Amino acid sequence: MLALTGRRMGYRIAILDPDPNCTASPVADLCLTAPFDDSAALHRLAEYSQVITYEFENLPIESLRLLASLKPVYPDPSILHICQHRERERDFLKTSGFPSPRYSVVTSASDLATAMKTFSGKTRLKSSAFGYDGKGQLSLEPSTDSTKAWQKIQVPRAILEEHVPFVRELSAIIARDSAGHTVSYFPFENRHQDGILERTLFPARIPDQTANRATQLAEQIAKKLNLVGLLTVELFELSDGGLWVNELAPRVHNSGHLTAEACPTSQFEQQIRAICGLPLGTVSPIGPAAMFNLLGDLWNNGEPDWAPLLALPAASLHLYGKAEARPGRKMGHLTIRAPDLDQAIQLGLSALNPIREKAKLPPLLP
Repeated sequence: MLALTGRRMGYRIAILDPDPNCTASPVADLCLTAPFDDSAALHRLAEYSQVITYEFENLPIESLRLLASLKPVYPDPSILHICQHRERERDFLKTSGFPSPRYSVVTSASDLATAMKTFSGKTRLKSSAFGYDGKGQLSLEPSTDSTKAWQKIQVPRAILEEHVPFVRELSAIIARDSAGHTVSYFPFENRHQDGILERTLFPARIPDQTANRATQLAEQIAKKLNLVGLLTVELFELSDGGLWVNELAPRVHNSGHLTAEACPTSQFEQQIRAICGLPLGTVSPIGPAAMFNLLGDLWNNGEPDWAPLLALPAASLHLYGKAEARPGRKMGHLTIRAPDLDQAIQLGLSALNPIREKAKLPPLLP
């Protein structure tokens, strides 16, 4: 989606990916198929490029540092170094004074047993690295056997976080240029299922006061990181109206995909504008929109019939061109615009649930 947007804006695109059939390859001018730590490929990418960015967090930080020694890389590799590792991310939030859950670092079953005693209720165990879409995470009760839990998560390091009884999950996406100018989207409201984003509603159904606090938090974090590019701040809204930071993502984000239809400037164009020194674009909502992720489970009985989705008024279907459909894998998304969010949700459910029924999946609920 970044490559497609860059093409429309008149840029040439070079990509580096270990998969020769990665989804950006059909629209790139240069496709370098190599591991992310291949020095020759990294040098060739830098030679071809004027500016370099990334849309994936599990990258070798040394590779980005090498690229940054040759050409501008945005967001700066130091930001990814913080955000790709939960311990560093939590330490950054804590030392910077940003509200976030209490946590303990654990490296063994005995560490976990000790840490669990410091929390009064339920907790969540998260791998320190390489976790996304709910992978590398376990919910623990106070009575959970720490040895069994540690064996199940199978990681060398993890953090144990207090349970957060949130009202809703939000994300705030901010763009910041090299001069420190910022533009923030109105917050997005997210619903997850099994740790994977199921749907996003925009604008989030929250008071303006809450939206302003979410935006201010994102702006403060972006400034603290000296961001150039895009940053997504995932937030928990608490019952008392407070906001806690859950995660940071220095990239375009799944929850912002619907900006391609719901805002004058999509998150993809905004990132390109920010890293290429262009004025940041307008982000005022065009109208309410709901986005539903299309996971590989829908392909249980072969590729679904997309005609009912395309028949919806103001619906946009995005299929990513991934060769293999696997359970839980994001294969595409559906965005629906409507006069109000309830109508957008109902339109989406009316078209998606028959497809889910054919795939022998439970229906999505309102």
